[in-house]
Amino acid sequence: MTYYIADMHFGHTNVLRFDNRPFSDTAQMDDTLIQNWNERVATDDTVYVLGDAFWKNEENSIRIIQQLNGHKHLIQGNHDRMKGKLRFYWESIEPYAEVNDENRLVILSHYPILFYKNQHYGATMLYGHVHNTREWELVEKWKKEQWTMGIPSRLINVGCMMEYMRYTPRTLTELLDANPMPEIFRVHKDGSAVEVSE
Repeated sequence: MTYYIADMHFGHTNVLRFDNRPFSDTAQMDDTLIQNWNERVATDDTVYVLGDAFWKNEENSIRIIQQLNGHKHLIQGNHDRMKGKLRFYWESIEPYAEVNDENRLVILSHYPILFYKNQHYGATMLYGHVHNTREWELVEKWKKEQWTMGIPSRLINVGCMMEYMRYTPRTLTELLDANPMPEIFRVHKDGSAVEVSE
């Protein structure tokens, strides 16, 4: 099974307030993230972390990553520092990736990409970075504007703080079910409309 998550910010005190996270302190947040991860992810599963996994303290970060099940791959975010020993605990570290998840193309980036590869042919773009802020609301607005223009757009924020994430890695199917796209019709110059194929 393949899972996705972003922006855990293990050990980051300020993110509790920034995201309005329901934890009294980082110890409670970290313990919940670890428990939720390991209840979902088995040893042979794969998890793509779309950036900002840990916050600064390398010793604490290594202690945590050693507790997390599965094959862990990092799509590097702006807070991921890769010069120390922590980098050796990831099976891969990339700024961008394209993966095949049960014959579905998934585009992975820490940062949202408004126009992405195979957008018109069923691909999904997963991202993080914007948390649950007004920047995320703007991405959602852009996505809906694309829909009204007949452009299919499956941009999904996999930040752990999102309501449908609940601080837990999620499968692509779970993400698509939680973020449905309406039927998209492309309007031609002559006024006729045709449904965009999945």
